[in-house]
Amino acid sequence: MNGIILSAKQDTKEFHQLVETLGYEIEKEFIQIRKGTTPLYLGEGKIEEVKEFVMENNVDAIFVNDALRPSQWFNLEKYLGKKVYDRIRVILEIFAKRASRKEAMLQVQLARLRYERPFVRELFHRVKEGERPGFLAGGEYVVDDYYEMIKRQMKRIREELKKIEEERAIRRRERKAKGFYLISLAGYTNAGKSSLLNTLTGEKVLVEGRLFSTLSTKTSRLKIKSDIPLLVTDTVGFIRDLPHWLIDAFHSTLEEITLADVVILVVDGSESLEELKEKTENSLREIFSLRNNGNDIIIALNKMDMMGREEVNRKKRYIEETFNLPCVPLSAVTGENIEILVKKVHEILPRTHKMILKLPLQNFNGLLSWLSEEMVVENISFSDAVIVELRVNERIRDKIVGRCEKAGGEVIFYED
Repeated sequence: MNGIILSAKQDTKEFHQLVETLGYEIEKEFIQIRKGTTPLYLGEGKIEEVKEFVMENNVDAIFVNDALRPSQWFNLEKYLGKKVYDRIRVILEIFAKRASRKEAMLQVQLARLRYERPFVRELFHRVKEGERPGFLAGGEYVVDDYYEMIKRQMKRIREELKKIEEERAIRRRERKAKGFYLISLAGYTNAGKSSLLNTLTGEKVLVEGRLFSTLSTKTSRLKIKSDIPLLVTDTVGFIRDLPHWLIDAFHSTLEEITLADVVILVVDGSESLEELKEKTENSLREIFSLRNNGNDIIIALNKMDMMGREEVNRKKRYIEETFNLPCVPLSAVTGENIEILVKKVHEILPRTHKMILKLPLQNFNGLLSWLSEEMVVENISFSDAVIVELRVNERIRDKIVGRCEKAGGEVIFYED
């Protein structure tokens, strides 16, 4: 399938990638820099040029690098005689292809219905005037009934998403009760978040060099030995100029960023300094809209395996000076500097405390196995009792004391 791009902005690189991700090959771009758009999006002369090209070539679809008003969409489809996709519809089509888990599919469906509502109102207006618009598969239907169906479906989907969100909240409380801290991976789409998740946790999440390969969160335990039990969560990628209603549709997924103890913002260090700055700014803008605190954000300058040492150092300095946040250059593919990143995470989280337990010889196996699995045990010695030296975090201290006393033991030392 092929298509053409219409744009009132000079920069079409990202939109080009989006259209290609959807499976289309771009034949030509028509760019006209304008302060404002027209009823046919571009000026009369440029649209005539577009129409001539469409008539002379086998073009399957028109892609507009902007969010169209319903009237603009209708005018373009009618005038050019081809399917027209604006920027938001392209993104929604990609989301629909990527969604595989129930929550993601519901979120995409909710976003599509929210997107379609103003278009349905436009169709209703056109039908009343005797027009026969072809949006949503092109058949004839009663538009006002369809509009009511949209409202019913949105209500049902929101109820289902609320149930899933409540289930996630229960799992989150259980993790917290077990002493876990949460690291959330955020960043621009295709920056390497899934690759970093795999490296940190040993997971085998599918990694693709395409936009929006992750739509659902994936939470796994950090595989690197740590004083603090850590969970790592991947999230949906950011992208420029998304309307707030589309971000809201993925609220339950992005909530992991809101509630995380540490956010690692993954950026693609192999891109130009200009792109790096713009995408980091966009990502931080979204993160700060979700959480107030900026003292627990680390920027991971990913793909250092694709850069020279001098370039890595230059971009690291630039990020730290521009955004006043710690920056760790790393490679999610080779694993270089991953332990430095984990050390930075530990510097942000509350420090651990040394605790020494004295357990009876006849009743220690179950508790010792649990301690070894959940935290860092520094030393075990045997005499008339079992002496266990370990590092604990404040979240789980009381639980350890309770289980120790239940097993007939006692805490003989705790470092404040």
